[in-house]
Amino acid sequence: MNPEVEQYLSMIEDLREQAGELIADLPVEALNWRPIEGADDHATNSLAALAAHVAGAERFWIAEVIGRRPPTRDRDAEFATQAADAAEVQRRLEEVGSETREVLSNLSESELGSTREARGREVPVRWAILHVIDHTALHLGHMQLTYQLWMSGRAGPSPRWFQRLSSGP
Repeated sequence: MNPEVEQYLSMIEDLREQAGELIADLPVEALNWRPIEGADDHATNSLAALAAHVAGAERFWIAEVIGRRPPTRDRDAEFATQAADAAEVQRRLEEVGSETREVLSNLSESELGSTREARGREVPVRWAILHVIDHTALHLGHMQLTYQLWMSGRAGPSPRWFQRLSSGP
């Protein structure tokens, strides 16, 4: 695998794994709890919905846009997710992870420097990968805050950057 792509994949996997670890031992009530109920822009999302959205967005950008696989995403359904248990949500994250590894492992150097069509626009492949990292990190932060609110102020597992490096510099 291209070393640049390998680093991108490592970052995506790290963020996705943090999301999965955060919800691992939570009861269904915590997974589906929304700090602020409602249906408008002032409402917040549950941990299950945020995890589903992270998985859906990753699959869209990596598998559908970069890998040119058939579209399956239902973004509205991601935000309506009601989990039966943590294992269900973790499976969803793991399935997306497998597909991401497959697509990025087969990405050639020329493809990495190319563009893809996404919603009527041409986007650089590198931009799409970096967007997944950026987007996942943003929503991991939302998940961490939601977890902390559910736990009455106690933070969840959040390893420091140097603890998350796959290999030393």
